[in-house]
Amino acid sequence: MSGVLNERACQLTEHLLAKAGELKVIPHALENGAIVVDCGIETPAGIQAGLILSRICMADLGQIQLVPGTLEGQPLPYLQVQTDHAVEACLLSQYAGWKIDVEKFFAMGSGPMRAAAEVEDLYRILAFGESPKKTVGVLEANTLPGVAVVEKISKATGIEPRNIVLLVAPTSSIAGNIQVISRSVETAMHKLFECKFDVHRVQAGFGTAPLAPVAKDHLTGIGRTNDSILYGSAVTLWVTGDDASLQEIGPTIPSNSAACFGKPFLEVFEEANHDFYEIDPSFFSPAIVNFQNLDTGNIFQFGQMNTKLLQHSFGF
Repeated sequence: MSGVLNERACQLTEHLLAKAGELKVIPHALENGAIVVDCGIETPAGIQAGLILSRICMADLGQIQLVPGTLEGQPLPYLQVQTDHAVEACLLSQYAGWKIDVEKFFAMGSGPMRAAAEVEDLYRILAFGESPKKTVGVLEANTLPGVAVVEKISKATGIEPRNIVLLVAPTSSIAGNIQVISRSVETAMHKLFECKFDVHRVQAGFGTAPLAPVAKDHLTGIGRTNDSILYGSAVTLWVTGDDASLQEIGPTIPSNSAACFGKPFLEVFEEANHDFYEIDPSFFSPAIVNFQNLDTGNIFQFGQMNTKLLQHSFGF
């Protein structure tokens, strides 16, 4: 296929680079011509940078905004996400499914560069791939990648380094915080995919999650942002098809279907020796999932929130 996801993301990335000063992001040109954009490591990139970063991660196929909310009576912003292209925006682009591990650098790789690399089984199963001339990726990391990281991505995607842009933000930053917590719909979609549900039945998705306070360090940020999704997010999916399959699969989708539900994410992360890929994959889900069946008009809700845990995690 042509590079539709990458093309859309690259266009929005050009907008971000054109307003780098205003958005408080810092582009760095590497020796091989690649551009690495600091979105929160050595610069206080803010709200607008985080919202654009999240849209790039979704290949600009979703709308993301901050809305007012409360947590245990305390005012708190919430991140609201909506998309009419849940498979493309969430599974084929936003999902952090590419483990970038080069020398001493490690990051969770997401964004449309994944569709160009096709290193994950997901692309084979969903019969999707892209061969773009340019690509952009989003890395959740607390250090900037060097030439070796770009070379790995170049080799996997077949794209020359000078046509690669990497956007980097740690969870302990405003932009990184927003980028991670904008994944409420994505976690629901990926859980459905892992449970062998026909994700093409999903016609649209909407989700909200509390915006965690920015943590003082990357590890604490990982805990807070994941707790936000696991214990405070609510997702609505508009689907087609029969009701029986929704009633059957529904209880397995929210985070309370995992045995470790009820523990702060940081505790679970430490038990897994700080390896995301060693954690029970069923845990990575929204707190609540609503299915609205477009064919029958029926709605089904599953899951539960834990606002007391969130209050403790956020330091309220």
